[in-house]
Amino acid sequence: MSPEQPTNFLKENLKYFIEGIVIFASVLFSFYIGNLNDKQSNIKTKNMFVSDLIESLNDDVEQIDNLLDILNESEQLINLLQNDIESGHQLMSDQTVIDNLIKVEVGFSFFPKDGVYNQLISTGAFELISSSELKNILLEMYGHQNARNFATSNEIDLFNLDFRKIPYEMFRIRFDYDMLNGEFYGSRRLTNFNFDRNFYISNKFYGLLSQAKLYSNMYKRLLRDIQESYKMAISLAKQELVM
Repeated sequence: MSPEQPTNFLKENLKYFIEGIVIFASVLFSFYIGNLNDKQSNIKTKNMFVSDLIESLNDDVEQIDNLLDILNESEQLINLLQNDIESGHQLMSDQTVIDNLIKVEVGFSFFPKDGVYNQLISTGAFELISSSELKNILLEMYGHQNARNFATSNEIDLFNLDFRKIPYEMFRIRFDYDMLNGEFYGSRRLTNFNFDRNFYISNKFYGLLSQAKLYSNMYKRLLRDIQESYKMAISLAKQELVM
């Protein structure tokens, strides 16, 4: 073999070697670009859902604020009624008693907007969330706390059937209903009643008011716990958007 043969061999194969490197590098680069595009697409999708989630959570925080206002007002009305009963019905007129009574609301429930969360789960976007703390609190909110809310609301709803039925029967209350007024379900305007003084000052009615106040306090505590979780989730979600 002449000295020129190895040199020619290298020259002939160097071209193929370089072409191979170029092809390999191109394939690697295309994979990199593809992965980068997928990552950017995932981030965009996640951020879209997280932004929607923040909006939904803010709506729920506002809903809880409205419920707390209603429950606080109802407890104040119950206190006024019980004070009047303890005085032997010396503090309020019959009309004022019935007006206050029909304003007491302990049967309103919190219904969370869980549509965005369900989309996060069903689309797999939930796993794209970087913050494990955010994921954990969302699972707690829409899992355990949601179950507590349902159980407590169901118990209060069952009580509210009697709380509405018994006084309305005993006082023969009649009212008009304004569907466009009120924060949730409209409002009532008293039109007629037949005041039963014996029932009003009875232990049965007094106890019914006490039980209504107890359920109001219980539900307020639960709502405040839920609201704190929602506020924390909002804060974590906002941090997630800048990650």
